[in-house]
Amino acid sequence: MIRFSLHCTEGHQFDSWFQNAGAFETLKARGLVACATCGSTKVEKALMAPAVSTKEGAARPLSEPAAPEDTALRAMKAHLEANSEYVGLSFASEARKMHAGEAPDRAIWGEAKPEEAKKLLEEGVPVAPLPFMPKRKTN
Repeated sequence: MIRFSLHCTEGHQFDSWFQNAGAFETLKARGLVACATCGSTKVEKALMAPAVSTKEGAARPLSEPAAPEDTALRAMKAHLEANSEYVGLSFASEARKMHAGEAPDRAIWGEAKPEEAKKLLEEGVPVAPLPFMPKRKTN
């Protein structure tokens, strides 16, 4: 399949897909290619930049990390999961208890609504957002 940028004699521009360049010419000669806006069959190919895949721009296999940053992020998440306690939706209350001395200090992580996180910061509770989601929220 190939996509062509087309225009009619009225100046309307539109794109259309064809099996190949020959199919476009055949359909055009038979009057079967019409402007998407006005219906005119006086349609020509518009000047367009080719979309050529290069080896450099080719997609990497999914088994490889997309970038070194992805590897670092995975390592950070693994370290966090191994060395802290996931408290889930109780994060805000647990962080407050620890800050007030009502619960033992420990490394925790969890989930909080933006408003809850803002309140924690205003109360002087040291918190920071994490750049990933818990396993239960990912596919």
